[in-house]
Amino acid sequence: MQRILIVGAGAMGGLYAAYLAKLADVAVLDTNGEHIDAIRRDGLVLTGRTESTTRLTAFASAAEMSKRRFDAAIILVKSQATGAALRSIHPVLEGRPVLVTFQNGMGNEEALMQNSDLDVAHGVSFEAARYVSPGRVHHLEHGQDSWLGPARGKVDSVAWLGDLMTKSGLPTRLVADPRGAIWGKLIFNSVMNPVGAVVQGVNAARYDVPEMRALIDDMAAECIRVAEALGVKLAFDPMHLVKKMRSGEVPAGKHGGSMAQDIEAGRETELEAMTGYIVRKAKELGVPVPVTESVYRMAKGVEYAANIKRSG
Repeated sequence: MQRILIVGAGAMGGLYAAYLAKLADVAVLDTNGEHIDAIRRDGLVLTGRTESTTRLTAFASAAEMSKRRFDAAIILVKSQATGAALRSIHPVLEGRPVLVTFQNGMGNEEALMQNSDLDVAHGVSFEAARYVSPGRVHHLEHGQDSWLGPARGKVDSVAWLGDLMTKSGLPTRLVADPRGAIWGKLIFNSVMNPVGAVVQGVNAARYDVPEMRALIDDMAAECIRVAEALGVKLAFDPMHLVKKMRSGEVPAGKHGGSMAQDIEAGRETELEAMTGYIVRKAKELGVPVPVTESVYRMAKGVEYAANIKRSG
């Protein structure tokens, strides 16, 4: 049985841990002590699209893990914490696990490769979840294929994990180069997440207001031009899910995006690894992105204003 470490057991980390634990020996590491205590005491509870309670090993610090060995370490912390997360698990890397990132934003696989000599795999997931309370994660979206492939190393080094994910109920496409899928998800996140923050997490505002629909379309077109300028061949239309929701083929739901959730909870957002990354890359390439840059600026203001309100 493969041994998997999930680093960051919040929304997506908790979701992945619960699914993979059906078929593998899974341990989770998270700095939220109350969350870890609840998992140890009552199990990891999923609600929403998945209803389950999973018993698994949970650690609040890498020191607790001693000399454990893992076949894979899946990094699911916020992008800005990737380097610190990797450094924290250094003692358990002697077994040379493959490092895997399904994180939002750009720069995560580079951070893993720069700070280790291990095989690194990267990919994207269209699952969505929300951390509710210690020990509890609400599963919001389910069913679309994940994509997984090597950033350093061969496809074979991560093929077993793709197969395991699919068998666990998280259908996964294994590809030699997942950058087209990663950029597709990046564009979706870079558009929908800051817009979701601007409309205060009210998902209906992204779909029901004609001006917001036009704004989203303009942003997407600009972001696609940046990908094209980089020579990236997109694996799918980044806005295909948005189009399905607009047509009524897929219900829109109430998920306003992770950035809105982070602002509401007082957490640092991944704006810089998403929309900020595209704005900076566009400037390097000389590609004009005036709408995207304006929304990026507004989202910075929304994040700052929320912090001021919380501080009183």
